[in-house]
Amino acid sequence: MNSWATPDRRILVNFAEPVMALFEYHTQTLPSDCEAGGLLLGTVHGSNISVIEATVPTAWDKRFQYLFERMPFGHRTIAQARWKASGGTVRYLGEWHTHPQDYPRPSGIDRIEWNKLSRKRADDRPMLAVIVGRKNLYVELVPRAGIGSVLTSLK
Repeated sequence: MNSWATPDRRILVNFAEPVMALFEYHTQTLPSDCEAGGLLLGTVHGSNISVIEATVPTAWDKRFQYLFERMPFGHRTIAQARWKASGGTVRYLGEWHTHPQDYPRPSGIDRIEWNKLSRKRADDRPMLAVIVGRKNLYVELVPRAGIGSVLTSLK
């Protein structure tokens, strides 16, 4: 479940093992578990993306059973530090959060937020959006405008 691709297989997204472990750790397995989320950081190699780090929820983030609102504090500092330390190769790729579903799907609120965030991208690349469910991930590349590309797992 580490590699995902667009239907035409022109774009490949690979998640590093520590990122997958972080997703698993924050999976909402109990009814009382709150949603979690953060930023996705990594490198771009042509049309391929390597997600090498994900930030974790901070004390400032708003976490409820059916809602996660990421606050900029902490997440932005980490992203900027990784960018600077890597000489501009490790960058903001997108966002992740959990849903209390086996096979998650984006809500209307998710779509609105993703579109806002995608329009803010300085590099004009689509934003990577990931929802972590109990049994699977939902992975999408969200462009500035139009319909995104839903990726499928390469097994």
